[in-house]
Amino acid sequence: MLIPRPSSPALCFLATALISLSVCGTTLAADPPAKPAENPSAETARRVEFFEAKIRPVLARHCYGCHSDKAGKDEGGLRLDTRSRIRDGGDRGPAVVPGDVEKSLLLGAMAHADAELKMPPRQPKLSADIVNDFKTWIRDGAVDPREDPKQGERSAKPPVGLESGRKFWAFQRPVVYAPPATTVGNWPKTDVDRFILAKLGEAGLVPSVDAEPTVLLRRLHFDLVGLPPSPAEIKAFQESVAANGLDAALPEFVDSLLSSSQFAERWGRHWLDVARFAESSGKEANISFPYAWRYRDYVIDAIDSNMPYDEFLTEQIAGDLLPVPEPDPQAIPSLPGADEADRLIATGFLAVGPKNLEEGNPKQFAADVVDEQIDAVTRAVMASSVACARCHDHKFDPFSMEDYYALAGVFSSTKTYFGTFVSPANRVGGDPLVLPVGAGLPIFHPSIPAARVQQLKAELASLKKQQEDGMAAVMKAALKGEDTEKVFTLRDALRIFWVSGGIEGQLEKVDENGKALPLAMGVKDCDPKQIADAPLLERGEIGHPGKRVPRGFPRVVQLPETITIPAGHSGRLEFARWLTHPGHPLTSRVIVNRVWKHLFGAGIVRTVDNFGFTGERPTHPELLDTLAVQFVAEDEWSLKKLIRKLVLSRTYRQASSYKAATFQVDPENRLLWRASKRRLDAEAIRDAMLAASGELDLTRPSGSLVARQIGDRPIALIGLDPSLPADLDGTRHRSVYLPVLRDRLPDVLNLFDFAEPSLVTGDRETTNVPTQALYLMNGPFVQARAAALAAWLSKDYSSAGSRVRQAFLLCLSREPDAEELRLATEFLAKTDAAETENQLKAFTTFCQALLATAEFRNLD
Repeated sequence: MLIPRPSSPALCFLATALISLSVCGTTLAADPPAKPAENPSAETARRVEFFEAKIRPVLARHCYGCHSDKAGKDEGGLRLDTRSRIRDGGDRGPAVVPGDVEKSLLLGAMAHADAELKMPPRQPKLSADIVNDFKTWIRDGAVDPREDPKQGERSAKPPVGLESGRKFWAFQRPVVYAPPATTVGNWPKTDVDRFILAKLGEAGLVPSVDAEPTVLLRRLHFDLVGLPPSPAEIKAFQESVAANGLDAALPEFVDSLLSSSQFAERWGRHWLDVARFAESSGKEANISFPYAWRYRDYVIDAIDSNMPYDEFLTEQIAGDLLPVPEPDPQAIPSLPGADEADRLIATGFLAVGPKNLEEGNPKQFAADVVDEQIDAVTRAVMASSVACARCHDHKFDPFSMEDYYALAGVFSSTKTYFGTFVSPANRVGGDPLVLPVGAGLPIFHPSIPAARVQQLKAELASLKKQQEDGMAAVMKAALKGEDTEKVFTLRDALRIFWVSGGIEGQLEKVDENGKALPLAMGVKDCDPKQIADAPLLERGEIGHPGKRVPRGFPRVVQLPETITIPAGHSGRLEFARWLTHPGHPLTSRVIVNRVWKHLFGAGIVRTVDNFGFTGERPTHPELLDTLAVQFVAEDEWSLKKLIRKLVLSRTYRQASSYKAATFQVDPENRLLWRASKRRLDAEAIRDAMLAASGELDLTRPSGSLVARQIGDRPIALIGLDPSLPADLDGTRHRSVYLPVLRDRLPDVLNLFDFAEPSLVTGDRETTNVPTQALYLMNGPFVQARAAALAAWLSKDYSSAGSRVRQAFLLCLSREPDAEELRLATEFLAKTDAAETENQLKAFTTFCQALLATAEFRNLD
């Protein structure tokens, strides 16, 4: 433990008061526990979604053929098509025991642990990824929404039909509502406040008083730019409020934050959570994506330029299909191909998802990529996943298999460029996307001599000839009834496969003369001859194709006009225009709700990634609808305008003070009677430490650690590279630029609930666990920030009192109160004044104590 054992009561009080908050995991809130929500919880909804996406399709594909009502089979007395039957089990006992992995026989059968019990039988065992998904499902309680069919019902009939689905609130077009009349004098500042106040009045509640100006400023800074206000900014804001009043001072400070590049980094990270951005493939092979960082930078630049949200979405879904705009004569001329490059990079949204590079079946791999893209787009933009209809009609939402395969045709007519090459570590190669050479983009892989290019091509041709000759020899030997292994072995085939993959990977990075090419991840339409409708796959199995489904979009959404897909087009551009049509019922609602969540702690629809039947209903539906319509019609799809409107509301200004009587009525603060206390996310905690210590580098690094050093390699091997920084965090840049490797995150991201980079995540979990406290006490990064802060203040401030005051301002955005100042100065006074080194150590301990407090990492 870093903090030394105190030798006096005062010192003991200081150390325990500041550090134990972290150790015990307490937060600023001292409220009684909230009553359970009456609506389905966000966690339950997440687990239902997990079942629908990861569990039910596997059961349908691999198990129902022998263990279901539809098949009329219950081999071993086991049926797996309902919740009760999978738990009751068969002749050997329960197949699934919620919460108990060891007693769930299904897992052992899937892993082929028992030679006499292998599922599916006479087939290779299922992948480790699938088995791990089932372990997660069982460990989390085996949430299973399936019900037993009524007598005589044998078909899986979705409970939600198309017409009834269109009547559900989320699929109704939003409309503008008149702000409710209010009876509370001058409290409302905006129409947002009038909607909030009306709901509070219905419950017999009143809003809280305004937060103190410095508390509000700290909240604004972290919400808008993810950084604490500097002492100079605090002083300027206080002076402005004193001179002009809060109403006049606030807009100026909000506008300055919205116009800063730090705003784009903060809110770009929010979208990267939704876009499941990562720099490696994940799953078993987990190969790096050295070009993914370009998409990260695109997102930040787009938000910095206040790109309209509809344009932002369109470029990510179909940027390669957009015409290059005419140059603006008043703008600074861009390099040739720069605009085209940006649009190609934008489509990285469709390419950065997780991929099973161990998949040996190319058709299965392609189908899985399409499935992941459908899930990512529909969940991110519509908060409703059409991917749940891959193997069966959606069980809860009005999406059919026809809807799924209509979209599958769109994405299967698209080629995905993700830039891995075949090697002994993975079986799947993916071409990189070549960007316009004249765009002046940074390149991190080296050029090679032109002679080397020709040599590599010759080697590749030789390997191809060996492959052809070997296969011809095998066919000849087989016809003669001879042993084929004597003429061309599996080892020969694998050698050629792997070596060829490596050579192709080198050649893809350079032009004919060996000059390094600018590369990215992204998508393009397939060759027109390959563009086609997708067949509907029975139970989602690629080996059971049925009728072809015309390319199109989910039928539950009705737009004022029909958007059709021309022949020879994949349909991605039309899909983007369908999603961003002003009449679409979900797109504007979902993004408004996502923004609301980041500013108020919870969405108006708390299940921000699920607007379906299993999600929660909006607490303020009229407000959500009105904001959604205004976002399109008045704000012109501008995120900055929307955010400005919300943070200038009186609702946002409220203090977080606890009121016992009000808490009993609305314990979860769903009616917004106060500001919700929130813990900072991982990036803000790290960045705030760097800002407090004066070490934060606000410049953007070129590329990423993956592009500059890690390059193309399995993530499992990077721990053997001594040149890489410990914990992959050797930078003072903002946390948004840290490497995001699936299953290998820097500690601060991993410990403080970073978004799972393989999933669309609009709402991160917030945990309080002992490892967080241990990191704050013993983590080298935290210790280094405390030492830098102590050294800086010891140099610039002569007295202990002035150093303590400045440390409080830098860390907590406030001055210490009289008791805190007394305890701190007494603690520092115990150190021998003649021993400078010991003084610095004591002050470093004090600084680390501040960085470890709950107040540091929470917003009030």
